[in-house]
Amino acid sequence: MIRNPIPWPNNAKCAVSISFDMDADSLIHISKPNDSFRRLYPISMGKYGPNVAIPRILDTYQKFGLKQSFFIPGWCIKEYQSQIELILKDGHEIGHHGYLHEDPIKTYGNQKEWFEKTLEIHKEICGKYPIGYRAPVYNITDEVIDLMIENEFKYDSSMMADDIPYELQTPKGSLYEIPVHWGTDDWPPFAHYEEIGYMMPVQAPSKGLFGFWEEFEAQYEAGGFFMLIIHPFLTGRLARWKQVEKWIEKTLSTKNVWFAKLEDIVQHLEDLKNKKIWSPSVEKLPYYTKKIL
Repeated sequence: MIRNPIPWPNNAKCAVSISFDMDADSLIHISKPNDSFRRLYPISMGKYGPNVAIPRILDTYQKFGLKQSFFIPGWCIKEYQSQIELILKDGHEIGHHGYLHEDPIKTYGNQKEWFEKTLEIHKEICGKYPIGYRAPVYNITDEVIDLMIENEFKYDSSMMADDIPYELQTPKGSLYEIPVHWGTDDWPPFAHYEEIGYMMPVQAPSKGLFGFWEEFEAQYEAGGFFMLIIHPFLTGRLARWKQVEKWIEKTLSTKNVWFAKLEDIVQHLEDLKNKKIWSPSVEKLPYYTKKIL
């Protein structure tokens, strides 16, 4: 069912990552720059993520001994340094997620300044440069991929061309792609956010999350890769996170899985490739070089 399956460590049947996009209140500031500072309700909703949900999430990860990946805009890293320190103290990965959650399509041609400004924030506060990137709104562009290659990133996590990790090849170099999909993202079932143009009908926790577990079962059966893409201010809320914690506990006790940070998954892929045990499927970029119509 899965083309080019990956042999996972310790004969695990499936690799698993519960990755977080900790956007906090950057979303309202990038969407409504002229008056965001006056919009108290969406600011407070965003702040719930780092202030309330992140400690809850970290407690769960400590309980089960998990190390996972967080993608955080540079502005949020500066604004919420105490929470960043907690994430790093527990051994989790922090990846690049833009500066203020700016859309790379809307800022096309001007991404270098945003991208490099965020790199310096990582160096200053996290103590090192990131090796992974996830585009805000998943709107990855050739401009950003070139910047990643120029800055020696190892992977992107914004595209959707396969069920499992694969390789992106460009004229300037290559990266691993750790694919995402809206079917395992909590935005569709839970994001009710009129100010930035989303009015999703909010699902009950069990209903909204149930589709994710179905996606996991299919990946597990096929020996693949399962990744949740979730937001602390959405799925980090009490009833929803309770559901996730129960799923983690059940999965660890009944399934042969490898929970891992994305940086560790990429290192595993690189080791397999170097030992000639496995080679990634390849997507060559750019797909197109001019308008189709």
